[in-house]
Amino acid sequence: MFHGLFFCLCLVVVSQQAFAADSLTVAVASNFSQPAREIASRFEDATGQAVRITTGSTGKLYAQIANGAPFDLLLAADSARPVLLENSGMGVAGTRFTYAIGELVLWSADAKFADLDCRAVLPDLGEDRLAIANPDTAPYGAAAKQFLQSERLWAAVTPHLVYGENIAQTLQFLASGNASLGLIAKSQSVDTRLPKATCHWPVPASAHAVLEQQAILLQHAAGKSTAVEFLDFLRGPVAQDVISSHGYSVPE
Repeated sequence: MFHGLFFCLCLVVVSQQAFAADSLTVAVASNFSQPAREIASRFEDATGQAVRITTGSTGKLYAQIANGAPFDLLLAADSARPVLLENSGMGVAGTRFTYAIGELVLWSADAKFADLDCRAVLPDLGEDRLAIANPDTAPYGAAAKQFLQSERLWAAVTPHLVYGENIAQTLQFLASGNASLGLIAKSQSVDTRLPKATCHWPVPASAHAVLEQQAILLQHAAGKSTAVEFLDFLRGPVAQDVISSHGYSVPE
């Protein structure tokens, strides 16, 4: 009986080790956290492989990868960091591709902006705060700054800015009332859990660099078949439907 119990315990340990070896750890830009989790769930249902999602600003995720973080894949909010990873050898050459194209919106749930053009108030915000993501580490923050500079509004809004560490924290500032207005991802604005918007103004795509979001296989997972399977799944129709439903454009 003892030997039988020992054998069963060994099977459990081996099974858990095998499961851990096959599971994926995917670094995901904060703006894409919800669709990434939904896609991961669909992938798990289809393959039986576990996926662990870690989110953060693209800049911080890149820094973690450069410092040896054991991620298998990066789903960035830009193309610049995946290109850097590929060129440096930290990313596997030939695996980089665009999985989604994002959009930026000016958004508020503040009652004072009901039935108003909130774009028109940007030159004179008074006591109001404008939330954007950190332009140095978050691509959506960089796009927000580009838009404000292109409209010659940067100097006017700078005293009113509050910076989110990433685009998810930027939305938290709006939800908590710490900012009256914010430049966030369109994909966030379609979340049904948010209060109804009093202002929703799409930022023209021509006012900032294209928010081309790219994925890449990292050297940590070179030769890992499940990682390649996930990237293939990300390009496929199931994932593309999820991406579109969250307010992104899907590359042709």
